[in-house]
Amino acid sequence: MYNIKEADCTGRKEFMMKRRICMFLAVMTVLTAALQGCAGGKPTGSSSASGNSGTGEPLSGGEITVGIPQDLDDSLDPHLAVSAGTKEVLFNIFEGLVKLDSDGNLNPAVASSYTVSDDGLVYDFTIRDGIKFQNGEDVKAEDVKYSIERCADTTGGEPLVSAFSDIESVDIPDEQHVEIRLKTADSEFLSYLTTAVIPADYADEATAPVGTGPYAFVSRSPQENIVLKKFDGYWGTEAYLDKVTFQVVSDADTVVTDLKGGSIQMYARLTASQAAELKDGYGIYDGTMNLVQALYLNNKAKPFDDVRVRQALCYAVDPKSIMDMIADGKGEQVGSSMFPALKKYYVEELNDTYSVDISKAKELLSEAGYPQGFSMTITVPSNYQPHIDTAQVIVEELKQIGVTATIQMVEWNSWVSDVYKGRSFQSTVVGVDASYPNARSMLERFTTDSSVNFINFSDTEYDALFEKASSATNEAEQISDYKQMEEILSKEAASVYIQDMADIVALDDSYGGYTFYPAYVQDMSKIYRVK
Repeated sequence: MYNIKEADCTGRKEFMMKRRICMFLAVMTVLTAALQGCAGGKPTGSSSASGNSGTGEPLSGGEITVGIPQDLDDSLDPHLAVSAGTKEVLFNIFEGLVKLDSDGNLNPAVASSYTVSDDGLVYDFTIRDGIKFQNGEDVKAEDVKYSIERCADTTGGEPLVSAFSDIESVDIPDEQHVEIRLKTADSEFLSYLTTAVIPADYADEATAPVGTGPYAFVSRSPQENIVLKKFDGYWGTEAYLDKVTFQVVSDADTVVTDLKGGSIQMYARLTASQAAELKDGYGIYDGTMNLVQALYLNNKAKPFDDVRVRQALCYAVDPKSIMDMIADGKGEQVGSSMFPALKKYYVEELNDTYSVDISKAKELLSEAGYPQGFSMTITVPSNYQPHIDTAQVIVEELKQIGVTATIQMVEWNSWVSDVYKGRSFQSTVVGVDASYPNARSMLERFTTDSSVNFINFSDTEYDALFEKASSATNEAEQISDYKQMEEILSKEAASVYIQDMADIVALDDSYGGYTFYPAYVQDMSKIYRVK
């Protein structure tokens, strides 16, 4: 029924079986403790470093190899890239008119300054004097106009950037200025102008990208690596390292070995058990990923087309035990599709919509016609160990309500094509991030007609609230609408929400400067060798 290609797991079956048994015993221990009223402290989600974190005077020059769990398997064109794993690398190559910093501020980038009219309809940007693309060409107002209009184009259906559908015109008053006029005021519009500015007359962005960022593209070897070099003509603070290689490490079991062996010097999104193996020679940095990990349910696939079944799973799955199991309690629980870094939109109270209640879960399943439970498949990308570990805990927790879940591991490109794009799945464990630092980009994906609504959620009230919020001129009303949308996702159990996952980063202690962002990015310009 679910036409999903299964990954080649040769050599892993015995390991995974032993792992599942150990996980089951540990989960039972956690559940017993929970019943006795034991609870750990709430993780803060703040970034910190421990172990042999690099200290000392920063040196310029040198290179680093960074392990990544997947190939950049979609387009390198920043306007067409789909996966978060691709975008976090492209962050180093491209910039928009404004750029997000590590404190969550939007600072001028390609633009040196901007003004917004009193009615919020006209944005006037001054192009930064002397700024160049990595191919040596000057950035012109025509390039900015081209980039904005390209992402606003609707000839292929939806615009590449949904908020750009509200653009009335993009004009060039003179060669140093670009004026963007909106049909209606939009308090979130500026955050969408992190959209990359690219050359108007360049046709090879998909394979040899050119931007204005601190690093320039050198080469890409599919399924192996992508290589960047420092852009010497960068307008801002130059990067320390001369070269960065992002090395594909598609087998999660080899990450620690590769780090210890020195073939990679940095890896983000480790599990707690992996980090524990790196006591010497590595600094371990703790933060959060700025995404929503959940057991995402296909709302059109039986039995998840029944809200009672979805709610039953929510009552059976315990996010806190999952965080304890896979990250020693690190991470931030979430109760809807919003992560805590987007502070003004996040509703912490939704974490309490469901608490573990096995009797209630069984009652709901009985009402829905499944008194003996049912069988289901959880499709998980095989290159993300934290998602695999989460799925294994969920399997054991669902047994308590008579639900037999089977994990189907697939290669990442199969997950993207079959699950995300093809919507041919029953359930999946992944993390979903915000493409832009605002609530709209996080919540729009679950509107009925969204092309990226991969869980097939549909609710008329939700859709109406989105339309109201996206055209709101009063920010307080807009935030209220978004919070109501989050409440609908929670109460309708669109998915089984779990956490904003712990981001555990290992960095060889001969390097320093690792910085967390309130977005899913890796800023390599701040990494340096230690003297």
